[in-house]
Amino acid sequence: MPTNPEPDLIRSLEEVLDLERSALVDGDLERLNHMAPEKEKLIGAINELRVLDSAELIRVQKKVERNQALLNSAADGIRAVAAHMAELRRVRQEFSTYGADGQRNGYAVRRNAKLEKRA
Repeated sequence: MPTNPEPDLIRSLEEVLDLERSALVDGDLERLNHMAPEKEKLIGAINELRVLDSAELIRVQKKVERNQALLNSAADGIRAVAAHMAELRRVRQEFSTYGADGQRNGYAVRRNAKLEKRA
């Protein structure tokens, strides 16, 4: 029967996961970047213990899944912002209309165009 994992390793991983969650909720990507090596090291150390079942590991697994869902949401948000920014750049560069035949027509937008006022 395998022994329980070292409690300090699990406690340390839980602390890192809680800090990771906080960084995700705050949108602090820099802090997430600094936590990754420690998290990987702790997960590797726990994996080496070869423990198959433990209430502590089940609790940690739930935290990992929670954080993964937050990471996925953050990535989706970043992709949405990137797509929106690309669309804004495209709109600034081209004016599009649709003709009677349903085909899209694009017209380049002039940069630094000036309006002339006439009396």
